[in-house]
Amino acid sequence: MGPMIFVQFAAGLALLIAGGESLVRGASRLAAVLGVSPLVIGLTVVAFGTSSPELAVSVEAALSGQADIALGNVVGSCILNVLLILGLSSLISPLVVAQRMVRVDVPLMIAVGLVVCVFAMDRLIMRLEGVVLFAGIVGYVVVAVIQSRRESRQVEAEYAQEYAGRGRLTWRSLLVNTLLIVAGLIALAAGSAWLVEAAVNLAVALHVGKVVIGLTVVSIGTSLPEIVTTVIAGLRGERDIAVGNIVGSNLFNLLAVLGAAGIVAPQGIAVPQSVLQFDLPVMVVTMVACLPIFFTGYRIARWEGALFLGYYAAYTAYLILDAMRSDSLRVLSDVILYFAAPLTVITLAVVTWRSARRAIRDTRSVSDRAEGADQLAQTTPHPAPSGSAEQDKSYS
Repeated sequence: MGPMIFVQFAAGLALLIAGGESLVRGASRLAAVLGVSPLVIGLTVVAFGTSSPELAVSVEAALSGQADIALGNVVGSCILNVLLILGLSSLISPLVVAQRMVRVDVPLMIAVGLVVCVFAMDRLIMRLEGVVLFAGIVGYVVVAVIQSRRESRQVEAEYAQEYAGRGRLTWRSLLVNTLLIVAGLIALAAGSAWLVEAAVNLAVALHVGKVVIGLTVVSIGTSLPEIVTTVIAGLRGERDIAVGNIVGSNLFNLLAVLGAAGIVAPQGIAVPQSVLQFDLPVMVVTMVACLPIFFTGYRIARWEGALFLGYYAAYTAYLILDAMRSDSLRVLSDVILYFAAPLTVITLAVVTWRSARRAIRDTRSVSDRAEGADQLAQTTPHPAPSGSAEQDKSYS
């Protein structure tokens, strides 16, 4: 295994990151000076741009007959987004979760994950299924843009501070931003080709499956834009952007990236048995775990972030030990299955139960205060109208 593999991988990764950043800057600035709402820019242009490395790599891998890398990249990125990026961000600063995220976006993410599992049951994601997935992201974007008009002023101000246009539309700004977009697309195309080729060579040199490389090295590399943007948003206090970026990125990966890869793959995307039995269930479980964690006070505390990071370390260790055919794999599996997982379920159940009891108690307290105010209003004597006494005297 020569050093040129790592040089090619690093160069491809650098081009992907630079291309994604150039695409986001050019597209978001152009949309802003054209008068597009900052909230819409954050929900569409930036969400698409930060996931553009995954899209470029997966499409390139599918076109070149390396569908294993495309599938591993998507599934690995979804797991990494929740466990690593949200865990790291909430360790830096506890994240507040909007109620809409719990009611709509996370259940939608779980539903899409289950749909992908159903499509993979026959161990092949066909072109028609890719079309269905890609149509889903189109519908999601349309609904998100429509609903963005109803967002609170606080959320709108947060997005405006991040993505609002600075300056007016001129020929110079139009040319500069268009060149940024074109340069970004070129860099994404070149970087994805180099990275896929290096990933294939790395898998051959290490004698491991290409899907393992996709689940680990490639998914971490292509998710670097999400890591940077989410951590920076958390440090700046832009918590709606931090959490929304992860959920939106997972939806984009499953619907747009996997859908596009399924459309362009000549023979469809083959799903290895290991991915069907282990990685896809892990992906769905991590998404389901978001619901009780997000529900408990609508925030991700530091201990919950540490829990996410611990599970990502265990998942990565499992993949490495499995690829090495290590005897320690059984020990790690038993620790996770019989100790860590039950302890986590019990902890989340207790925290969720306490949070639900607190919510019910607060609701009853508000209701009791309202009833008390009504009873007080009914028992308090009202002063007679000024003219009533004189009328009574006249009748007497």
